Amino acid sequence: MLSMKAKYAIRALMVLARNEKKMLSNKTIAKEADVPQKFLETILQELKHEGFVDSKRGIFGGYFLVKPSEKISVGNLIRLIDGPLAPIRCASVTAYQKCDDCVDEKKCEIRRTMVEVRNAIANVLDNKSIRELANIGKII
Repeated sequence: MLSMKAKYAIRALMVLARNEKKMLSNKTIAKEADVPQKFLETILQELKHEGFVDSKRGIFGGYFLVKPSEKISVGNLIRLIDGPLAPIRCASVTAYQKCDDCVDEKKCEIRRTMVEVRNAIANVLDNKSIRELANIGKII
C-alpha cells in the first residue's frame, strides 16, 4: 500500500515538474500539492539527500529538480520513500529475504504469484515518469 508520505512526495515532485527550471518555496509547493508544510519540509530534505531535488537559501531561493522530470521514475521514488514494491519479502528484487516458514522456494506457488504481482507493479511504476504524471492531470 502506498503511504501518505509517498503520495506527498509524488505530489511535490509533480508540482516541481510543472515548474521545471524554477525554484519554488516549500510554502508554494505545499499549497500547490495540498501537503502539510511541516511534513513537506521533511520529505523535501529526504529527497534532497537522495539527489532528487536541491535547494538554494535566501529570498529568491527554494527547491528545484536536480534532474529532468522525465528521468525520475515513480517506481524509484516509491522505493525511496516506502521501500520494496513486492508484496512479500521473498518476491523482492531489492530486499529479498526468504520466508521463515518456506519449505521449498522453487515450488512455492505463493512466491511465484507474488513475483508476478511485483513484476506487474514494477513494470507500470518504473515506466511512468514524474513528468508523465504532471502532464496527465491534477494532483493525486
